[in-house]
Amino acid sequence: MLTSSQRARLRGMAQNLTPIFHVGKNGMNENFVRDISTALDAHELIKISVLKNADVSAKDAMEELCSLTGAEPVGAIGSKFVIYRYSTKEGVDHIAF
Repeated sequence: MLTSSQRARLRGMAQNLTPIFHVGKNGMNENFVRDISTALDAHELIKISVLKNADVSAKDAMEELCSLTGAEPVGAIGSKFVIYRYSTKEGVDHIAF
């Protein structure tokens, strides 16, 4: 569980990130969730965009992905959201709090 100060630090770091995944009208299938999990192992902090034709809001998509991947929600603004998960993979530059 992230504290509010940790979440604020991660939100600041995420400002410069570009969304690397997009949730569209097809929603989130098993392959999409697996790709998100792989990206979290490699980067720890990722930004995802929800397209206008998607059936879910950014907040709903964030909550669903967090429950499916074991990630922590950082924040959702507009059509973008940010999630974080500590990586146990070796060789990853971990985010220091």
